Amino acid sequence: MRALLVTSVGVTCAAALTLPLAAPALSAPASLSASARPPSVSPESPGSGPPSSVRAEAPSPRAAELAGSTQSLPLEPLAAPSDRVAGAAAGQGLAQRDARPFSLVGVVWDDADAELHGTVQVRTRATGGEGWSDWQDVETHNAEHAADLGSAERSTGAVRGATAPLWVGDSDGVEVRVRPEAADPQHRAAVPLPEGLRLELVDPGEDPVAETTPESAPESATETGSEPAPEPARAAPVVRSATPAAFALNPAPPTTTTAVPEALTAESAAASAVNADLAPLGASVIPELTKAETEEEAAIVAAGAKPYIGPRPKIITRKGWGADEKLRERNFAYTKSVKAAFVHHSATGNNYTCKQAPSVLRSIYRYHVKSSGWRDFGYNFAVDKCGNIYEGRAGGVAKAVLGAHTLGFNTNTMGVAVLGTYSSTNPPAAAVTAVSKLTAWKLGLFGANPKGKVTLTSGGSNKYKAGVKVKMNVISGHRDGFATECPGARLYKKLGTARTSSAKLQGR
Repeated sequence: MRALLVTSVGVTCAAALTLPLAAPALSAPASLSASARPPSVSPESPGSGPPSSVRAEAPSPRAAELAGSTQSLPLEPLAAPSDRVAGAAAGQGLAQRDARPFSLVGVVWDDADAELHGTVQVRTRATGGEGWSDWQDVETHNAEHAADLGSAERSTGAVRGATAPLWVGDSDGVEVRVRPEAADPQHRAAVPLPEGLRLELVDPGEDPVAETTPESAPESATETGSEPAPEPARAAPVVRSATPAAFALNPAPPTTTTAVPEALTAESAAASAVNADLAPLGASVIPELTKAETEEEAAIVAAGAKPYIGPRPKIITRKGWGADEKLRERNFAYTKSVKAAFVHHSATGNNYTCKQAPSVLRSIYRYHVKSSGWRDFGYNFAVDKCGNIYEGRAGGVAKAVLGAHTLGFNTNTMGVAVLGTYSSTNPPAAAVTAVSKLTAWKLGLFGANPKGKVTLTSGGSNKYKAGVKVKMNVISGHRDGFATECPGARLYKKLGTARTSSAKLQGR
């Protein structure tokens, strides 16, 4: 079915068609060897088929180069005694081997409800180099970032268990070992590793054209906490129509349309059109607004919102970071409101530059969809170490888009992932400031006080049973809804600062 969306951009009416997405063509399985570089491959349907099956994507060579790819390699038993843990069965892994270039790694398994009790470590070889990195830990994750139990997204049969993804940079060699926990003789036996363990190697593909790459602060700013470098002059505010069709949960079909820009596919146009009251169709950036401009906009797009709202920050769109819209589910999913924001760290490591952030996002996106079996990127927004803000899951940055970020609490909330790992590393001040700016605006659209409390009903997690009503901060950390390390102890400690700053930006 075609869903049409109309908004007014300047004096021109802009609209786009949401068309069914064609599934990627598939070729016959490709054989892999430790000595030869395997082709870029991806599961036809994550979680389906025998664990040993490997199916190759078959887009055109140029399309594959631009869009990225995934190599999915079944793990093998580790027989060497040195790779065993006392009291535990042998682990699984892969010996050192060549691979087609990749930049992000993760491990997935068949049953999304099964937990991986153990450790996952990888080491990689930089593309064109000879030396290997030290062993790096991969966060085992265990379903804490996922669609809620019983939801349509969770019930597709395609969802897999998965570790957190780890950014390793441009690499062409890999080694992995997965070790189960040792048995505890006083309490329990060792828990076996999940079935169908596979190593996923993700190539993010090429960056968007140069002018869409986000401006970033000097890398030293990530330690000092200074703001990103000044941006080019802001585009003139978009003139909006009196009827905010783009922000209705079920927008009515329009009576007029205009041509989709030639550079946009139908899928990209659909993802862009839901933001068309904020920026022109196909824009790479949604420009920042002053507080006065934002209040005027909010009166149009969010009728009934409370008078407290922060200035709209600059947001890099999915087109800006190069999202391949053909990967995701074609439709958008919404909830009724945005009552709270859950802050996360991506646990992908801190070994990235701000110029690489779009590549990190494309890698996570592909890992969420192709490897983990989700409908789209899990988080509603992402923030990099220089304070750049990115649109996450498609559906409209000003709308109540249903995410897959906090198991049990995805309904009527938003998820913000700060790219990096902040368990023992302090988050840059620029990133915390960006979280404050984003939440001041987005929560303001829905009348939420960043310093307030909210009562949410759990959809079921390892911390709260389904149906339990939980009172928590409007800006919470992931660990407030799920027993997890996320968003890392150091970032979690900064949430009080974010709440205070966000409320001030709203004018409270």
